[in-house]
Amino acid sequence: MTTRSKAPLGSPCWTDLWTSDVEGSRKFYSELFSWEALEPSPEFGGYFMFTRDGIPVAGGMGDMGDMKADNSWKIYLDTPDIAATVAATEKAGGQVLAPAMPVADLGQQFVFLDPNGTQLGAWQAGTFPGFTVIGEHGSPSWFELLTHNYKKAVDFYSSVFQWTINPISDTDEFRYGVMLDPTGEGELAGIGDVSGAVPEVVGDHWSVYWQVDDIEATIKAAQALGGSVDQELSDTPYGRLAALRDPSGALFKLRSVSA
Repeated sequence: MTTRSKAPLGSPCWTDLWTSDVEGSRKFYSELFSWEALEPSPEFGGYFMFTRDGIPVAGGMGDMGDMKADNSWKIYLDTPDIAATVAATEKAGGQVLAPAMPVADLGQQFVFLDPNGTQLGAWQAGTFPGFTVIGEHGSPSWFELLTHNYKKAVDFYSSVFQWTINPISDTDEFRYGVMLDPTGEGELAGIGDVSGAVPEVVGDHWSVYWQVDDIEATIKAAQALGGSVDQELSDTPYGRLAALRDPSGALFKLRSVSA
């Protein structure tokens, strides 16, 4: 388990769910991960927080007017200067979808597409730093971008968010790099090349792996709650991994690692 006051610069710092079934999603994740779904906030358009042991772990929201929820999880990367990041995003070939805006005194955010069309956000913390607990049951464990254009992705995140990327493997069979913690030792996120393994119709996407103590029990619980398995449980050098979909179709991933 890691407890921190703030995410390292450029690293994933928050995630939220855009769901077409707010009440169903609140119930599903609360029961699956022992989260508590706080009441939606009218001040923030119905946005709500999931907490675990009183600590925020994720956010959620439903349709926004004429904009219908696409049932997906979106991550946010930490930035110290959101205006500079907006400019750098556009210069590097990204597309701003929602301009930088303050969220009360919590911080500032904007939403964008990277040059490969992957949607995510950036967050400049005010009073709200994002995740403060990672690597324990029901909290984030790993963050990963799967892309069909690995070099373009590496160039973008290195330029805009100052990532230093360590290549774990660089072959046509397996190409994967990890973002190194700029504040010291450790790895914070990964970029994987799926150009030869996944059809283009399956677009690039970011994922959060949620840490669970018993991954087999969590998969069974998810299925009992109406979820489904998208990628079967597998044993890897990085832990036991699986990908699931919630009852509304949103993809999420699980990870279990030995103590």
